[in-house]
Amino acid sequence: MELVGEDQISAALAGSTWSYEGGELVKVVRRHDFAEALGYLNRVGALAEAAGHHPDAELRWNTLTLRLRTHSLGGITDADLRLAEKIDELD
Repeated sequence: MELVGEDQISAALAGSTWSYEGGELVKVVRRHDFAEALGYLNRVGALAEAAGHHPDAELRWNTLTLRLRTHSLGGITDADLRLAEKIDELD
């Protein structure tokens, strides 16, 4: 696994709900209430487990912030881009 360049990241994120901030892919999801946000997080968790690649997640009442990067390599890899795409399919 190797890091991908910013051009590839920009192309992959075009039309998605993710942004590229501080070397991470970032997605902010708002739901009606805590229960809906938690349910979404649980679906993300199932995808992450299946992929063997896990986002950092912060849940605050109805707002979930997801951050993806490959910590062992210090940046974005194809694994991050693939998981971001799968998470977008939940919307």
